[in-house]
Amino acid sequence: MNGVFATIRLIRAGWVLAREGVIAGLPAQGLVGPAAFAHRFAGMLARRRSRGLDNAERMTRAIARLGPSYAKLGQFLATRPDVIGFDLAADLAHLQDRMESFPNADAVARVESSLGKKLSELYATFGEPIAAASIAQVHPATVTGTDGGTRKMAVKVIRPGVRRRFSRDLETFFLFARIQEERFPETRRLRPVAVAETLKQSTQIEMDLRLEAAALAEMRENTADDPGFRVPEVDWERTGRDVLTMEWIDGIKMNDIQGLRAAGHDLDRLADSVVQHFLRHAMRDGFFHADMHPGNLFVVDNGDIVAVDLGIAGRIGLKERRFLAEILYGFIKRDFHRVAQVHFDAGYVPEHHSVEAFAQAIRAIGEPIHGQPAETISMANLLTLLFEVTDIFDMQTRPELLLLQKTMVVVEGNARALNPRFNMWKAAEPVVGDWIARNLGPAALLTDARHGLESLGRLARTLPDLAERTERLTYEVGEMAESGLKLAPETVDEIGKSEARESRSGRVALWIIALAALWIAWQVT
Repeated sequence: MNGVFATIRLIRAGWVLAREGVIAGLPAQGLVGPAAFAHRFAGMLARRRSRGLDNAERMTRAIARLGPSYAKLGQFLATRPDVIGFDLAADLAHLQDRMESFPNADAVARVESSLGKKLSELYATFGEPIAAASIAQVHPATVTGTDGGTRKMAVKVIRPGVRRRFSRDLETFFLFARIQEERFPETRRLRPVAVAETLKQSTQIEMDLRLEAAALAEMRENTADDPGFRVPEVDWERTGRDVLTMEWIDGIKMNDIQGLRAAGHDLDRLADSVVQHFLRHAMRDGFFHADMHPGNLFVVDNGDIVAVDLGIAGRIGLKERRFLAEILYGFIKRDFHRVAQVHFDAGYVPEHHSVEAFAQAIRAIGEPIHGQPAETISMANLLTLLFEVTDIFDMQTRPELLLLQKTMVVVEGNARALNPRFNMWKAAEPVVGDWIARNLGPAALLTDARHGLESLGRLARTLPDLAERTERLTYEVGEMAESGLKLAPETVDEIGKSEARESRSGRVALWIIALAALWIAWQVT
């Protein structure tokens, strides 16, 4: 029956998106046959009041009706322009994950249940929520230290029932992804089901606040010696699955330009700094804050940038970091054949394509940027164009690189808001140049050799176990070849019962889908 209910929820989601004008606002170019008819029909269903709104406002209204799971879906899809297109991704990037707060009494119950203590034993004071999103909300609180003094803290509390709601809605997302793969073969390269699986994993991580606390602790350790940047310190004693207690940050949000200027901060220095810190984390550590919109960045009195809300973090391996460095280096040197070859060497573009043809496509991106003033060239847009070109050459999507690209767009936007004349290349040069020198030169050969020896050592330790497994598998295959594959009677019986259940569920699903379609038609009339 789960599939039946997922189908009903999918129909309802389509109805809401059509009524709020979201589907009508999508581009219709290239649509033919049933898809073109469905687009026109959705336009007729749209409310009149939605026609004067932009796409972001329409989506915000639809998501308010559909619930928090869809707000998180929108945020996630904003990181996947390869799946939904760059225009729609840009619209989704403007979505604000803001929800009505839940009662303080419910938050207190969650805290006490998660930490196993009375609220009065944990906090000296616990205030009303100051911000609420789809997964959690934040409360101000104070704790008493061993010296008798008090410290102000921020307490993040998971929204009641959010896991059950997300689990239910994820069934709907998976159903849509499977339909897309089955009915639209051209989308299989984008792996919609794998995208849904990634969304499931990321939301599961976000809904366990211990993992966000661990991410904060890891980034705090990575950046301990980085002047000008830090993240809040976690209070592990008051942190659990549903509660995250951390240092309260008193600062000015990075999008408060007038406030920053009035406080005497150097906006040009901040613009360079926010980009350099992001690149340093991504290139040096392979671990970066992936939700660096200006509301999550504070500038404190001494000019340091403090990043909060690390529910979404990105990781890229050494191979991907070298890939990106080679691309940037190739564009700087106008070695477009090298940029193309790097894609093939990394296995990102299938071998049946021509390196020369791919290099020609890369040149079409690279040549126009040369000769322009550096401050007019966006590194983020360069990567965006690169990903667009790779679609033509069946390049398999790399979620970690797309998340990096999306975050780079946001970070570069922060910098240009602070300094309209911001030069991305000049700001990035010290960080990227240092990383290239360390990781693409002679030092990299020594590092690779050391890693190779370590891998060889690990392989040697597993050889005895591997030999034993191979011998056992050979024996079992031989037995199977002589006597065939045998199934226990209870296994055969269970298979029969399962087939019967599937058949009944399929018939019930068809009837419910038909009834739901009739109900929608009746609503329209």
